[in-house]
Amino acid sequence: MQECSHPTVDLSLLEPTLKEYEGIRGSLISILQKTQEIYGYIPIDAVYRISESTGASPAKILGVATFYSQFRFQAVGKYLIMLCKGTACYVNGADRIAAAVMDELGIHDNETTADGLFSLSLVSCLGCCSLAPVMMINDKVYGSLTPDKARKILRELRKEAENA
Repeated sequence: MQECSHPTVDLSLLEPTLKEYEGIRGSLISILQKTQEIYGYIPIDAVYRISESTGASPAKILGVATFYSQFRFQAVGKYLIMLCKGTACYVNGADRIAAAVMDELGIHDNETTADGLFSLSLVSCLGCCSLAPVMMINDKVYGSLTPDKARKILRELRKEAENA
């Protein structure tokens, strides 16, 4: 039987959040949001600690967290790429942009490059339809993309990270 391993997380970082919401009904989503802010994702150890603190079962916590697309269960890279697949982006070539990004980075949707630099998430809408096709990398929006323009952006970010 293969052992499942996952990174150890410092659960003491979660304690102020658990104390803040102690005894407050309906606070699970807020706790999960703050947990993700702390760790960058929701570690399974944190799910069990939240369960101990709130009395909600781990299954209930995971059920809530998996229902909402905002929550992640794996650490993301330094650059989180959210590539829009909404209608405006789709009709303006989002599939070609996605193919170029995946080819350039060697990853697919919800994957992270081996060096931990880039993570890709295909999303249903970024709300930037006038810039279609569009992707957001961390907090920066890149619009009117072409496959070549997307590749160039990724190469510049990689170069920037190597020189940091």
